[in-house]
Amino acid sequence: MAGPSTLWYPLNTVWLTVDMANRLSKIYTRTGDDGSTGLGDGSRIQKDSLRIEAMGSVDELNCALGVLLCNPLKESIQSMLIDIQHTLFDLGGELCIPGANVIHMDRVKVLEQQLDALNADLLPLKEFILPGGCNAAAACHLARAICRRSERRIYSLSKAETVNPDSIKYLNRLSDLLFVMARYLNREAGHADVLWEHDRSK
Repeated sequence: MAGPSTLWYPLNTVWLTVDMANRLSKIYTRTGDDGSTGLGDGSRIQKDSLRIEAMGSVDELNCALGVLLCNPLKESIQSMLIDIQHTLFDLGGELCIPGANVIHMDRVKVLEQQLDALNADLLPLKEFILPGGCNAAAACHLARAICRRSERRIYSLSKAETVNPDSIKYLNRLSDLLFVMARYLNREAGHADVLWEHDRSK
């Protein structure tokens, strides 16, 4: 069993030992001053590597969801977003250990079910929409755009190294969910979708 200063973090069949007391009591270590950073398997890679770019994008997405959660939201939406944040943290852990597989299709299916439920009562879209509306919807659109970038970063990594394909599927569905959620949040706030006016400049 792990002691009070040690966290055992299971990643499939991989057990990552982290000395949490040492890490949290000293924020800076200077180990990254040479432009490298450590992975969960103990190896070190460059900070601008494809893997670190992917991890950073997922972290940024999680932060964007944290901003979204600062808005007044229905409890069901809050719970959904917090669950997603935990999954994204798991995804970051998966990326931190090359070869790990944490995200599986069951999580993708959950997103699909949530997406269908939110979309059921929305009016069909006949025009492109712009990101905006109420504060929560705008924050949701920003998270959606970051999610798309995270998906692209992991796809780029997959062309150079083996990547769990279910993780790419998860982010793909999540971006769709966030798009629909933004529309849902605008409707709940009494805002209409912000429509793109293709002839506005005329």
